[in-house]
Amino acid sequence: MKLVAQIKDRLLQLHGDAILAIGLYGSLAQGIDGPYSDIELRVITKDGFSLPGHEFIYPPFKIEIGMKQKREAMRSAATVDDSWAIKAGAYAHLQAIYDPDRLLDEIRTRPMQISDEAIRAVMRDFMIWEPYETMGKIRNNKQAGNYGYLPLGAKDLAWQSAKLIGLANKTFYTTRARTYEESLQMPSRPSGYDELIELVTRGQLHDSELIYERCEHLWTGLNEWYAEMGIEYKLDKLPF
Repeated sequence: MKLVAQIKDRLLQLHGDAILAIGLYGSLAQGIDGPYSDIELRVITKDGFSLPGHEFIYPPFKIEIGMKQKREAMRSAATVDDSWAIKAGAYAHLQAIYDPDRLLDEIRTRPMQISDEAIRAVMRDFMIWEPYETMGKIRNNKQAGNYGYLPLGAKDLAWQSAKLIGLANKTFYTTRARTYEESLQMPSRPSGYDELIELVTRGQLHDSELIYERCEHLWTGLNEWYAEMGIEYKLDKLPF
C-alpha cells in the first residue's frame, strides 16, 4: 500500500486535475491478496484527456495501471459480455485511493445495472461461439481416438460453463482463482456441471472414458438448462 500511495502521488503530480479518480481493484482491494498478487489500479480521467496505460514489473511486484476517460469507464462498467462474471469485479470492487468527487461510488454500481434481456442475449451468442464448438471438438477427437485432447476439452467446457453460470445468476466472481469454488454455490447450475468440476479441480483427467461421459452429461445439462430459461440458440431456417 505504500507503493500504491507512491504511484498515486506520482500520477497526480504528473497529470493533476485531468485525473478524476484512482481506484484499486483485484485481490488487494478485497483484502484477499497473497505475497505474489498483482497491484491493479484504475485511473479515471476527464473526457477528452487520454493517458496511456502501464503494465510492468517493479520488483517484487507486477503493476497494472489502466487508464479510462470518464465516459468510457461508465460505459465499460455497465457492459455485459461473456466474461462479465470474471471482469465485473474490477469495477464493483474498486477501492478509492483518490476520489474527491466520489465518482467511484457511481461506477461501482454500474455492473449490476445490466438488464436480464442483455444477459440472455449474451448467453445465447456465447453458447454458439464457445460451448457448442468445444463439445463438437470433444466428440470429434473422441471419435478419432485422439484421447490426449479430452482433458483440454473438458477444462475448456468447464470454464465456459462457469462463465455462463455467473451470467445466469447475475453474480460475478471475486477472483479468477475462486471461480469454480464460487460457481458451485450459485443456485442456478446445469446438471452435470458439479461432476465435471470435480474431475477438473482434482486433476483426475486420466480416465478418457470418464472425462467424455462427464462432458456429455454436462452438455445435456446445459441444453436442458437453457430450455428451462427459455433461451433458444438454434435456428429452424437460414438467417439470411
